[in-house]
This record gives sequence, C-alpha cells and structure tokens, in this order.
Amino acid sequence: MMKQEDEMKVKMDVMYEEEESDEAMEEVCCGHTEDGSVDFRGKPALKNKSGRWFAGIIILVNQGLATLAFFGVSVNLVLFLTRVLHQSNEDAANNVSKWTGTVYMFSLIGAFLSDSYWGRYKTCAVFQVIFVLGLVLLSVSTQLLLIRPQGCGNEHNRCSSHSSIEVLIFYISLYMIALGNGGYQPNIATFGSDQFDESDGTEAHSKVSFFSYFYLSLNLGSLFSNTFLSYLEDNGAWALGFWASGGAAVLALILFIAGTTRYRYFRPCGNPLSRVSQVLVASSRKWKVMGPLSDDHLYEQDGSEIAEGNGSRKMLHTEGFRCLDRAAYVDVDDFTANPKSVSRDPWRLCTVTQVEEVKSVLRLLPIWLCTIIYSVVFTQMASLFVVQGAAMRHDVFGFSIPPASMSAFDILSVAAFIFLYRQILQPLACRFTGNPCGLTELQRMGIGLLVATVAMLSAGTVEYFRLKMAIGDGTSRLHIIWQMPQYALVGASEVFMYVGQLEFFNRQTPDGLKSFGSALCMTSMSLGNYFSDAIVTAVMKVTTVKGRAGWIPEDLNEGHMDRFYFMLAVLTVIDFVVYVMCAKWYKCIRIEGKSTAVYH
Repeated sequence: MMKQEDEMKVKMDVMYEEEESDEAMEEVCCGHTEDGSVDFRGKPALKNKSGRWFAGIIILVNQGLATLAFFGVSVNLVLFLTRVLHQSNEDAANNVSKWTGTVYMFSLIGAFLSDSYWGRYKTCAVFQVIFVLGLVLLSVSTQLLLIRPQGCGNEHNRCSSHSSIEVLIFYISLYMIALGNGGYQPNIATFGSDQFDESDGTEAHSKVSFFSYFYLSLNLGSLFSNTFLSYLEDNGAWALGFWASGGAAVLALILFIAGTTRYRYFRPCGNPLSRVSQVLVASSRKWKVMGPLSDDHLYEQDGSEIAEGNGSRKMLHTEGFRCLDRAAYVDVDDFTANPKSVSRDPWRLCTVTQVEEVKSVLRLLPIWLCTIIYSVVFTQMASLFVVQGAAMRHDVFGFSIPPASMSAFDILSVAAFIFLYRQILQPLACRFTGNPCGLTELQRMGIGLLVATVAMLSAGTVEYFRLKMAIGDGTSRLHIIWQMPQYALVGASEVFMYVGQLEFFNRQTPDGLKSFGSALCMTSMSLGNYFSDAIVTAVMKVTTVKGRAGWIPEDLNEGHMDRFYFMLAVLTVIDFVVYVMCAKWYKCIRIEGKSTAVYH
C-alpha cells in the first residue's frame, strides 16, 4: 500500500513538473505582454494565447449586435412618441434628445465603476444584463399595453390614449435601456483596445486600427435597425421590432461571456476622485511654495514601490498648471516616521504621476467642450431629420421609404469614408506631413467640424426648397431622396470627429482613467443632446411671439426649420474657431519610456 502511494506521489510530481515545464516553454515561445495585462486567471497574459484580433473580433461583433439592439429602439423613437403616445413634434424631439443625452450621461457611472472597482469586463457584463432586461420590459409593455387597437402606430392610424401607469412602465423600460447601454458603451471600446499591447509594434498598429473598425461595427450594426426594423416599426409593427432588438442584445451578451478565457484584463486602479482630491489638497497646503519647480524638487515613486492607482506606467513632468506641481514638492513634514518605516502622507505629498493625471484631465476639458456643438449637429439625425423626412414625398415604385431609414446613407458614408481614409487619405497625409500617422487626431476632429457645417448648410437648403414645394397637407412635393447629401455629410464628419475623438481620448488619458476617456466622448454626445433640447426650446419661445407658428411647428409647412439648420451651421463655425485655438494650446501627456507624437 505504501509502495502504491509512493508511486502515485512520484507520478503526481512528474505531472506537476511537466505542467510547469509546459508553462515555461509556453512563456519562452509566446512571451508575456509588457503592458501589465493579465489573463482570466489573473496571471500575466501570454501574447499568443490571449487578446489580439481573436478577442478583438468577438468584441466588434458584440458591439455590432448591441448597437443593432439600441438603434432598433432609438432610430424611430421620435415617431413612436408622436404616433403611439400622441406627443407633439417639439415635445417628441426634446424627449428623444433628453433620453439620448441620459444614455450618454450614464456612461460616467459605467466608467467610474470600471476604473475604480469592477474592471472593464465585469462592468460590461453587468450593464449588458440591465440592457437586456430593459429591452424585454419595453417589448412586453408595448405589445400588451401600448399598441391599442391592434395594428395602430403607423403613419395613418394612431393609437388610443394610455393611462399614466402604462406610460410610466414605458419610461422605466426606456431608461433601463439608457442605463444599460450607457454604462456598457465607454467600457467596451476601451476593453477592446486593451486586447492590443502598445509596447509591441504590430499590436500598437492594430490598436489604432481597432477604433476605426469599432466605429464601423457600430454603424454596420445599426444598418439593420435603420432599414429592416425601421420599416417594420414605421408600418406599426413596433412590438416585433423591439423583440428583434431584445434578441440581438441577448446574442451579444452570450457572445461576450463566451470570450471570457481569451480576453486580456487590467485590474481596476482605485477611486480616481480620491487621487484628484489628494492633489488639490496637497497643492493648497503648499500655496506658499514659489515656482517654477524643477524635476529634482518633485517626488516620484521608485521602481520598488507599487504605483498608487495610476496604472502600470509613470507619467513625466510637464509644464503648465504650475500651481499643481506644489503637491509633488518634497517638504520635511511630508513623511511620518514610525519604528518600522517612513511613510508618506498622501494628503501632503503626491507623486508626479498623480499631478500629471489631474493636469491631463484639465487639458482635455477645453477640447471636450468644443465637441459638444458637433454633437448638437449629430443628434438632428435622430430627431429633426426624421421629422423633415416625414413631411416629404417618400414613395418609390409603390414602396414607402421610412423616414428614419434614410440614416442608412449615414452608415454607408461612415463605411466608405473609413475605407477612404485608411487606404487613400492617410497615405497621402503621411507623404505631405511627414507624420507616419498621417493626420493627427486633433486635425481630424477639426475637419469633422468643418464637414458638419456643410451638412447643416445642406439640410437647410433642402428644407428651403421643401417649403417652396409644399402642397398644403403638411407634406411637400420634394422627394425624401434629397436628404441623402445631409446624411452622407454627417457620416463623413463622424469618421473624422468621433473616430479621432475615440483615439485621442484613449491615448491622452492616463492608464488608470481609460474608461473615463471613452466616457468623455459619450458625455459630449450627452450634453450635445441636452443643448439641442435647450436650443429648440429657446428658438420656439423666441419665434412663436405674436401668434406666429415658430420655426419648428407641428405643421412644418407653416414654419422655417431651414433657418434653424442655418443657425446651427453658424454656431459650428464659431465652435471651429474656438477649437483651433484650444488645439494649438494643447500639450500631450508624456509617458516614461514612450515617445509621444505632436498633436498641433
């Protein structure tokens, strides 16, 4: 018996040694990533066994399905509110703007939980579950409570009135969708970029490409919603359209969970609010310290210390915001001695990396604010563009084009311009600028603002001629196909603005705030929607005095929505001028051991 136990022990030892040997050989063959990422077991991630395009493609497909589900609700929401819930054009457009703005505002909650406590994987999974539950509740409430009589909700047959409880259930489901999608979106973009190691040349190039493909998958996912689902919903099949969205969201969640063992993960870095607060308190305590301070006077942790929540890489000292440098100024009172060691008081002395985290956020804010006006232009596609299209002739060979489906031209434009930029414009820009990246992110965002201005001029011109050809029953002889240029121009502007914005905020936020960087993109959309709501309300208040119909009345033929579009074009030009000044002032972050590009 003892002999059998000894033999078993020897076999177990041999198996253990072989397993260790296999792992060692795997490490030698494949190598670990150098960016601090880990696998699903918490061990350093192996390059050939995790991440890269295998994981990236799973995330891209997940994003496409989730976007299909989201736009299956949002693309026709303005028509649902007018035909099913009997809201006016003004109220429906404002409610869509508020809801869309809330979607993007919830991104801050998702980013905070991700960067601070849960990590990006868990945050994505939790909020996708909320998203699915919201879609199921919306589908059930629409089918059982809101579509009465059966078959109502199309262009010619409006639904009957609803009780306050039924409307409340609808809004609860709608804002559950907002919470789920909002918390998921900023983290899935960053989680996808986490699958590529910046320290590896090939993967670094793939990481830059990922954002273009991510935005492309987002738009391709919405293509089905903006065509097939939009057609079903425009003809009154609202419940079927919402159930299709729910099914796509379920598939997206299953696919995301299935890729768990192949992802690369980054551990959450702790509450960023406390790190920011420490810098502000420490710098205020040392307000008497006079600058400028050289690097020799500033404190940074050495390699043996564990970085306090600021990721795996140190940030180098930069000029500007010198008052914050005082937080890293070393004073004799900053350390507390005890019998075992000397500890630093983080509320009196902060690291250079901590200080630079705060500086980087402050430098990003002016750029971020300048993107809000662009989001005002972008949000018109889901509201006033649809209302404008509904007042135009949209029959083709006996087939009625749903007004919301015109956004398919936006999606096709995005796909075309991503290909055009990557294959033609970027190589040309590399040749003329000498920059291997072609146009910088800031330059591309500026081009996006200019193209958005042209889009608003196009929309205003179409509306001007639509009014000229009005036939008196709330519609016009002008065909809806004339909206195609304004949708295509918005799509082109997105490639320059939103793809550039995703890359810029991901690159220019510290390691511990990557999800926050993606959330900045979404909150600019959020504030753009709220600002659009405020502009529409203000315009209607000013233009309806003395009994006039106003610029955006119930019957568009009595208004002047063309003037509203031209006003947005003027605002975008002003915003572009301010943006150029902010871009010239901007200084990029500096990471230890990593060269930085010029962004001016």
